[in-house]
Amino acid sequence: MSTFDLVIRGGTVVTAADTFEADIGIAGEQIAAVGRGLEGKRVVDASGRFVLPGGVDSHCHIEQIEADGSVHEETFESAARSAFAGGTTTLIPFAPQFKGQAIAAHAGDYAARAARSPIDYALHQIVTDPTDAVTGEELPAIVRNGVRSLKVFLTYDPFYVTDGEYLRVLEAAKRLGAIVCVHCENYDAIKWGADALLRDGRTEPASHALSRPRVVEREATYRAIALAELVDQPVHIFHVSCAEVADEIARAQSRGVKVTAETCPQYLVLTAADMARPGREGAKFMCSPSPRDAGDAEGLWRAIRNGTLDIISSDHCGYSFGGSRGKWIHGPDADFTRIPNGIPGLAARLAIAFSEGVSKGRIGINRFVALTATTPARRFGLYPRKGSIAPGFDADLVLWDPEREVTLTNDLMQHAIDYTPYEGLTVKGWPTMTVARGSVVMDNGVVTASPGAGRFLAASAAADAPGRPPR
Repeated sequence: MSTFDLVIRGGTVVTAADTFEADIGIAGEQIAAVGRGLEGKRVVDASGRFVLPGGVDSHCHIEQIEADGSVHEETFESAARSAFAGGTTTLIPFAPQFKGQAIAAHAGDYAARAARSPIDYALHQIVTDPTDAVTGEELPAIVRNGVRSLKVFLTYDPFYVTDGEYLRVLEAAKRLGAIVCVHCENYDAIKWGADALLRDGRTEPASHALSRPRVVEREATYRAIALAELVDQPVHIFHVSCAEVADEIARAQSRGVKVTAETCPQYLVLTAADMARPGREGAKFMCSPSPRDAGDAEGLWRAIRNGTLDIISSDHCGYSFGGSRGKWIHGPDADFTRIPNGIPGLAARLAIAFSEGVSKGRIGINRFVALTATTPARRFGLYPRKGSIAPGFDADLVLWDPEREVTLTNDLMQHAIDYTPYEGLTVKGWPTMTVARGSVVMDNGVVTASPGAGRFLAASAAADAPGRPPR
């Protein structure tokens, strides 16, 4: 009988397709066996717990460089600590490009930052300026080097692209076999609404939601899909905030358009009313698209159940509330258009999705695994290395106590940001151990993350065919 380096014994193994009791034998960095009676140099008793694939967070902003030269507070080291604490073992952050500059202008700097990562990572490439040199020379080289997803913004200074520029990115991606991910909000409509609010003296964080109502997300989503349909290029819609937008995606999927989509925990538990909290506390809840109204989350869960939305990512984009570097980088009296958008969520993602989904009976445990690990791994070319439990996969596992109730606090998040928007939220279901490539990196909340231990994951072509996913 083989003796493995590590055996996870007696747990309930859960994949996107199956649930069964088994031991997992790990040799080196990979799963070597799934069976009964396995022996190991180290044995972990997983009785009474689920054994899940490590989470794959396919949308997070880590140590990202901005056009003004500032850098996001969340480093690869602190992001890994937070991810491991929450049961996530793979991240996909964003490499930047700025208008008027080549992608290569910042590629070396970002690669050096990522090289310190304790957690495995792939990359999305932001494209803001699709010149002939970018689409004809830089993007082919990037795809050859294992980055097969391109991100475009239809809003935000200085990132947004025009329809013509978006078409150029779609065309390049089709030629290269890459997927295009889209932030869908209408730039001009938001500017029009924000300018009107500012003229009326509405500078507070709550005006953020008023300046970008559902219709500006819905219109941009329709436009992004229509242009992708024109080019016949797969697209993935990021951070869907409400059922109106999901319905637009479902209509396209029903006619065979190659579009997939995701949502995030903030749209499942936060609302626009949080941005109206007193003392400018509302800035803690500002992200784009904005959280919507009470009741909107149920529409998102319907879209999750019917397959329209098939990933739950964090869209982690942390800015601290205190100090001058985060939310108040433009001064303590900055109006809502000058307060950085984004909220932290790496460690909270799995717990909120499980608690709101599985514990409350909205989805089953296999669907939870698909949403948080298997589908993002398949969509972004990391499967069959990541996203499931079987011999040959990386030994990325999370032991999960489905009955444990935890009240979320910022200390539990273990990130670099000085707050969590989920402070005080009670969740049912919590990770007790995280294993990354065969090494225990979190045990009962104690994280051991070694700088440089993470690996860059060269993505292959997507293992799923974008379009309407099976129900």
